[in-house]
Amino acid sequence: MTTSAELTDGAHLVVDALTLNGVDTLYGLVGIPVTDLARLAQASGIRFIGFRHESSAGRAAAAAGFLTGRPGVSLTVSAPGFLNGLVALAEATTNCFPVVQISGSSERHIVDLKQGDYEELDQLAAARPFVKAAYRVSRAQDIGRGVARALRTAVSGRPGGVYLDIPAAVLGETLDAGRGAASLWRLVDPAPRQLPAPEAVDRAIELLAGAERPLVVLGKGAAYARADEVIREFVDTTGLPFLPMSMAKGLIPDDHPQSVAAARSLALKRADVVLLVGARLNWLLGHGEPPQWNPDAKFLQIDIEPTELDSNQPIAAPLVGDIGSVVGALVERMKPGQITVAEAWRRELAERTEQNTAKMAQRLAADPHPMQFYGALRAIRDVLRAHPHTYLVNEGANALDFARNVIDMQVPRHRLDSGTWGVMGVGMGYAIAAAVETGRPVVAVEGDSAFGFSGMELETICRYGLPVVVVILNNGGVYRGDGVNPASADPSPTTLSPMARHEKLIEAFGGRGYHVESPVELASALTEALESGRPALIDCHIDPTAGTESGHLTNLNPSVAVRPSGTGE
Repeated sequence: MTTSAELTDGAHLVVDALTLNGVDTLYGLVGIPVTDLARLAQASGIRFIGFRHESSAGRAAAAAGFLTGRPGVSLTVSAPGFLNGLVALAEATTNCFPVVQISGSSERHIVDLKQGDYEELDQLAAARPFVKAAYRVSRAQDIGRGVARALRTAVSGRPGGVYLDIPAAVLGETLDAGRGAASLWRLVDPAPRQLPAPEAVDRAIELLAGAERPLVVLGKGAAYARADEVIREFVDTTGLPFLPMSMAKGLIPDDHPQSVAAARSLALKRADVVLLVGARLNWLLGHGEPPQWNPDAKFLQIDIEPTELDSNQPIAAPLVGDIGSVVGALVERMKPGQITVAEAWRRELAERTEQNTAKMAQRLAADPHPMQFYGALRAIRDVLRAHPHTYLVNEGANALDFARNVIDMQVPRHRLDSGTWGVMGVGMGYAIAAAVETGRPVVAVEGDSAFGFSGMELETICRYGLPVVVVILNNGGVYRGDGVNPASADPSPTTLSPMARHEKLIEAFGGRGYHVESPVELASALTEALESGRPALIDCHIDPTAGTESGHLTNLNPSVAVRPSGTGE
């Protein structure tokens, strides 16, 4: 598309370059200098989803990258808008989600001399520490190169966030249309297979074959890899017990007999040979250290990024390559019956699973009033079991920790949550992306505090008529709602508005609101909302005393003695 028979400009070239490379959706927020770029993208057939905050737009683009395996693309204005988006871009890099943030920026000659331009900021320098790569386009004739380079970098090797800076002058720069068209190109095989070394595969097989208490840990990288069939074949053929991390749930159905999710602590503490598949030994897995882990455990790790290996523990069998190729090589090279699991280890895990499952069943069967987290999540679990292809987004402290243990998943890549950083605020962006990219219903289970980080995106959900149902587990506080301030009449740091009626928010934007106070009411409302296919919010009143400080991460929160006001030494 050109502005005349002979000329084109930078904005048109951005749109043409994105279209040429299969980008069909932009997530963003308009303003100087990208408003016309968004209009042009929309007029050219790219769907533009406009948000109320750039962090939510960036998180939606990141979730789109995880769900599709193609880079999501977000669009922001300069300076503060860019910085808002950068938060999500940094999260995506940490989560290994492929995403490109395109931001307009101020005039380079003014910025570089610090003359005080409108929203002046050296955005390229600001982005570099937080992303996989950052690029700037300084000439319209380089836009095709910049877009191609950003998209390839985001999705190749270990995926991550890429920043692409395009100054306002470049968006408005004109050049010959033929020359502009010739400057664009389509990427070829941006994320090629990376095959493991045969000797590395054989080493891993020998270690697994000699294990007394083997374990497979599936991380969200395994879900992203879309190697579902070969992973399932490997697990079924070997009989190895497996532990899914939260966003890998459903890669193999949670009710699979070899799942040891209900015996997680025992599995980690006792396993002697551990195969990490798209999982990292970061804080989520206790860095592989005792007492959470067996001090004599040997770790085998599949990762496409060689520098990840040995980052926390010695890796006895490094397997560098893409997950599908590596697991396929394991299946191909192992001999029938070479890897087995001792009956004593199976029985030990099964007994602990049975014990913990029975304890969980008792918690879920209780029906106290006011409602507790377990009763609410039991109702949600039962409704989702009847709607197995619904996408689940989950964030909060207790809302996340309890839901991860209660709501089982049967389908891969249908659960999105707070991820590697454990951040709050991802909920609405992730939910919007899941609905836009898949067209399927989405249920976002939110703590009331976590919801507040992105709650205004309810308007976005309603504006686009997305099939998103938000369930707020509302106990009136950060962690819980019974905090006390002994010094004044101000609320405590963890106290939110008691008895807030969040359903009124979505009603203001034309969605359907529900307020429920029992599991029965919640199940009825959620079923109705899902079957309507329309935006809805269910405010679920939870006992203010329910929940624990910092959820399951209490050990990470330093305890400080607080003296009453007016005391001193």
